[in-house]
Amino acid sequence: MAPARPFASVLRRPDVAIIAELKRRSPSKGVLDASLDAGVRASAYAAGGAAALSVLTEPTEFGGSLDDIGAAGAAGVPILRKDFIVDEIQLLEARAAGASAVLLIARAHPAARFFALAAAARAVGLDLLLEVRDAAELERALGVPGGVIGVNNRNLETLAIDDAVSERLLRLIPPDRIAVYESGVRDADGVRRAAALGADAVLVGSALSVAGAPSDAVRALTGVVRGVRG
Repeated sequence: MAPARPFASVLRRPDVAIIAELKRRSPSKGVLDASLDAGVRASAYAAGGAAALSVLTEPTEFGGSLDDIGAAGAAGVPILRKDFIVDEIQLLEARAAGASAVLLIARAHPAARFFALAAAARAVGLDLLLEVRDAAELERALGVPGGVIGVNNRNLETLAIDDAVSERLLRLIPPDRIAVYESGVRDADGVRRAAALGADAVLVGSALSVAGAPSDAVRALTGVVRGVRG
């Protein structure tokens, strides 16, 4: 296969990069947009200035599929496969579908398994978004060279959002690593909040998935200058 579009490098820019998510429903909010057309929505996000796309491929809770990655690929920006990655076959699926990166959740795996999946992803040409919620998980994620670090403000057990998580952890991420603020951004004020905490990028899901004018919604989030971290 041809090399995948770079994911990590497009998130390193003077302004906070926007990772725009395609999501039909979620466990916390229910149905967002059951009729969402992945190709149309992806093109709109790209036109609005999204640096990358996050595509939910989990079918039961989020209404996604691998076909959504293929449909979104025409937008011409890197795609993150966002799913519960537990097996190497999912990495091959992601690469074959056209993804540039995959999400690995640190708390979902023992350390050895986490590192093995990270290495397997690299071996097939995928970038990594390594999701953490506490200092121990962050230390583990920093052990994966070059992986993008995502700090998720949402507790996956309770589904509650607490941006104090980012307040604690973003400052601990070395400046040479790309840091993503995940969950809770709804508008430009949220992007500015993430920038002040030192985020290089924000991942925005529900607020964009329900937007009636998705290009305008993404555009309204862009142009926020990154803060200094470390």
